[in-house]
Amino acid sequence: MATSVCRVGSTLGRVFAKTHRPILLSLRRGQASVSYAQSLLGAPETRLTALDNGLRVASEDSGHATCTVGLWISAGSRYESEKNNGAGFFLEHMAFKGTKKHSQIALEQQVESMGAHLSAYTSREHTAYYMKTLAKDLPKAVELLSEVVQNCSLNEADIEQQRAVVLNELEEVGSNLQEVCLDLLHSTAFQGTPLGQSVLGPTNNARSLTRQDLVDYINSHYKAPRMVLAAAGGVNHDELVGLAKSHFSGLSFEYEGDAVPVLSPCRYTGSDIRVRDDDMPLAHVAIAVEGASASSPDIVPLMVANAIVGSYDLTYGGGKHLSSRLARLVVEHNLCQSFQTFLSSYSDTGLLGVYFVTDRYHIEDMMHWTQNAWMNLCTTVTESDVARGRNALKASLVGQLNGTTPICDDIGRHILNYGRRIPLAEWDARIDAVTPKMMHDVCSKYLYDKCPVVAAIGPIEQLPIYNRMRSAMYWLRF
Repeated sequence: MATSVCRVGSTLGRVFAKTHRPILLSLRRGQASVSYAQSLLGAPETRLTALDNGLRVASEDSGHATCTVGLWISAGSRYESEKNNGAGFFLEHMAFKGTKKHSQIALEQQVESMGAHLSAYTSREHTAYYMKTLAKDLPKAVELLSEVVQNCSLNEADIEQQRAVVLNELEEVGSNLQEVCLDLLHSTAFQGTPLGQSVLGPTNNARSLTRQDLVDYINSHYKAPRMVLAAAGGVNHDELVGLAKSHFSGLSFEYEGDAVPVLSPCRYTGSDIRVRDDDMPLAHVAIAVEGASASSPDIVPLMVANAIVGSYDLTYGGGKHLSSRLARLVVEHNLCQSFQTFLSSYSDTGLLGVYFVTDRYHIEDMMHWTQNAWMNLCTTVTESDVARGRNALKASLVGQLNGTTPICDDIGRHILNYGRRIPLAEWDARIDAVTPKMMHDVCSKYLYDKCPVVAAIGPIEQLPIYNRMRSAMYWLRF
């Protein structure tokens, strides 16, 4: 719909433009201009301000020529019922189809004239609407975002048009077997609770959702105390606060009849779900246990644990010399096409697991060595393993924040989850505090002798029965 904008104007580029003289960079060994620790401490501060209606405004000014600004909302499929599951995802499609002030064509023209990129996403607990644009166009971007969120037109004709689009997407998502597998994993791990619902919702709901369902969803969840206006890049915080007051001060913070939506507790159930199809060439399998919540102090040791287990893909170089022990075993015995660890954290629970893709003849062996890697974390993890995991996690955290959009997303989610932006220096200190004993204690708490949850799709005849996988979650050692 709109054009994307590349980030320009780095610090080095601005200095070069001002001086017009060649800059000599020292390449002598051991003489880095800025150390890793200094770069963490020198990261721009994230400023946070709360408006009278409860809306929080957070920003990081890095001085870039571009910026990303958006609204992050505590709303997602977990806040939906069986009847309206998929309403948040449907609204995401409706957001850019016109407002009470701008038609769809007028909205698209305004975004394109700025050279901006307008987007949105919905997850199980969060919804985000954001725009990347030139820093000088921040006021216009905030104005358009306020229109999209507060004054979406929701015309019946547009709803019917987007209904067909959503139904097509539901069909297409079936071809993304990783997404299907992880959705099945949630549905069986949190069966009977809202967290087990998919973000997209079932096909029947996509066909039956009405305009009133969408209006009720907005009125119930799009409240100022549950929103964060976040921005990153060339952003002046005081200017952003002023724009928020101009465009969002009218956002309601009251609920009809004081019916404040409260998250229902989610019950984890160790179980498995299997979709066998012997005509498929590869099996897609995920195994997980109940993990820590986003605000739990155990989250960092579990992230280090996942970094120790690592990941693998056939396209990787390194072969038997990969740092991950599980990856080396995979290469040596040709156990799978790929595997990756994941840690999905929510406000009060989470899932810690491994997803792998393999052929029908190596499912049992891959499952055995995956669970063996977990048991090693609980029993024989070494200082060198933990040091490698810490370094890998640090590199991953820093590498993810490689532009204004991921930084803005990080700010929005942190404010919703923690009430503040956790700086990289603090993450670094918490990662450094992880020791082998802490790893042993935390992994034993979440992994050892715990009931796993398993989802599998494809030619999965060789997948062990659940009781056998459950018995591999502990070792009999004498």
